[in-house]
Amino acid sequence: MATSLGIKYYNTYILRKDSNAGAANVNNWFVEESRIKGDYNKPFAGMSPRAYLLTDTPNQQILGNSIIYSGIFNSRTGINETNQFSVANDITRTVDPAKGTIQKLYAEDTNLIIFQERKVNRALIDKDAIYTAEGQPVTTSTNLVIGQIQPYAGEFGISKNPESFAVYGYRKYFSDVTKGSIMRLSQDGLTEISNYGMYDYFRDSLGSLFDGKVVGGWDIHNKVYTVSLQPGINTAADSRTLVFDETVLGWTSFFSYRPDQMFSLGNTFYSIYNDYIQGTAQGGVEGIYKHYSTAVNRAKFYNVDNSSSVTTIFNTNPSLIKTFKTINYEGGSNWAMDSFTANTNYRNNQDQNIQDTANSIAVYTLPTTLANFEDNYLKNTFKPKENKFFANLVNTSPVTAGEVVWGDDMAGVKGFFGTARFSATNTSTSGSNELFAVSTEFVESSY
Repeated sequence: MATSLGIKYYNTYILRKDSNAGAANVNNWFVEESRIKGDYNKPFAGMSPRAYLLTDTPNQQILGNSIIYSGIFNSRTGINETNQFSVANDITRTVDPAKGTIQKLYAEDTNLIIFQERKVNRALIDKDAIYTAEGQPVTTSTNLVIGQIQPYAGEFGISKNPESFAVYGYRKYFSDVTKGSIMRLSQDGLTEISNYGMYDYFRDSLGSLFDGKVVGGWDIHNKVYTVSLQPGINTAADSRTLVFDETVLGWTSFFSYRPDQMFSLGNTFYSIYNDYIQGTAQGGVEGIYKHYSTAVNRAKFYNVDNSSSVTTIFNTNPSLIKTFKTINYEGGSNWAMDSFTANTNYRNNQDQNIQDTANSIAVYTLPTTLANFEDNYLKNTFKPKENKFFANLVNTSPVTAGEVVWGDDMAGVKGFFGTARFSATNTSTSGSNELFAVSTEFVESSY
């Protein structure tokens, strides 16, 4: 007859006091093995102090703000001590737990940059810092692998978006979603580059990410930092990809692709695309894509053709009421004006907001026959003149009380400033869709 015994110890032998195996005996001895390699049924178990103490909660613990390193690994000499964590050595470093968990480690020269959720620190490698009486650090050589931890000035971190990290030279780029900022870390410290004309945009966009992510990468082809804001509960149409250019210290362009990863290899920029977002196919094909390729149409991302667009604002003499008469541009012949809108104003002293708009203007097409030539010049399209293209702005605003002639019968759009949106198709691989300049003619007006 076998008896089931509950044992609450680990690595334990049972020594029974009597030989009556069928009876429960309260005087049984439970001996815990004292050696790591103690095997069952060996001649003896050495009597010595217990090697372990009983842990009431033998559970795994994750110390998100601590770093621990193992022994060395040398492939040339065959030394592999990566499984050794000697407690006799000083092999742990801990950063401020109030600043969140460690999300990213980046080794640069003889420093280890530690990105927490709300802080960025620098740890010295193979050296330590001794501070003088004036508080100035003096670097000294030491046998420490990770030395003194020194925080960067500024309460910024990488949040929980390590995928936004990108590096080029001594400049590191990342996002701080909790602060609504895009950051740059360089030799002069932390800089909030989202403040360069895009503070409101990033504040609102990063604040609405929910459980989404921020994907970043360095575009070695154009030498720009590319960042993609991808909300977690929305589709690809709600994602925004844009670039920051150091040469102009500004955000220069938006793109219509939604990458899962971005990286540069050699002198080429690549991105990885996943066809399914939130379980819905987005129309592309999964895989690795090479950007700036001349083998496909321009602005074709993930096998989907996209058009290019530029929005410009005319704000000369902002306190002057103007009538915008014409729209002109220099560039390729395949540009069209999608819309022209003046700001909201009060007309005829009536308490109503009226926004002036103009007809859209089609692209210029080269006439092939006389009839086609006459028809082309009668339509509202751009027309060439001295290597430029021009067209009249035909107002499409609704007629209001007190106006004699308005609407389609009157040219010109009234307002303090105007906004024009140009677009071009990219279905041809030959040439480029260049837009050098956009201008307008206006006269002083009144309401």
